Amino acid sequence: MPEGPEIDTDKLRETIDDEIEAKGGGRMLRWISLSTAIIAALAAVAALKAGDTVNEALALKTDAAQLQGRASDQWAYYQAKGIKRAISQGQIATWSAAGKRVPQDVEAAEQKYAKEQEEIQAEARKLETERDAKGREAAELLVRHHRFADAVALFQVAIALGAVAALTRMRPVWYASVVLGAAGLVFFAWPMLTG
Repeated sequence: MPEGPEIDTDKLRETIDDEIEAKGGGRMLRWISLSTAIIAALAAVAALKAGDTVNEALALKTDAAQLQGRASDQWAYYQAKGIKRAISQGQIATWSAAGKRVPQDVEAAEQKYAKEQEEIQAEARKLETERDAKGREAAELLVRHHRFADAVALFQVAIALGAVAALTRMRPVWYASVVLGAAGLVFFAWPMLTG
């Protein structure tokens, strides 16, 4: 999935080759051609990495949303058990206020609901922890994606400047192309070295 507008590198390559043939070659044009081809290859790889990381991030975000849904279900179940427990506690209070012995099944139900609430709460918190971990991982991948996308943009401008340098034979334009290509390489390498 390319990031932003792409530059037709095949057409640029043909233009550069045509210019080399028309002018009878030239060492500078060969270097411009070589550097532009290398930058174009790096741009292609960076675009693939940008697409890959954003796809991974989206998948993790989807997983996090599913975990949030499951955690919300657990919390709703927890509340339902809490209501049942409160009813049991009310029954216990009523029996106690009447000075009568609380039936064993009422006390057992209250204890059962309390135990179930603890288990449900533990499961809900576990799901929330998993959700948070996937969310953090997705955020890190999006940062990497932006670095790759920035690299693609720099590479594309460098390619365009390489074409301009080939057509105009202006060394400063070619140097600018190489410098932008190097900057793109830094943006491209950074997430791979730190991630």
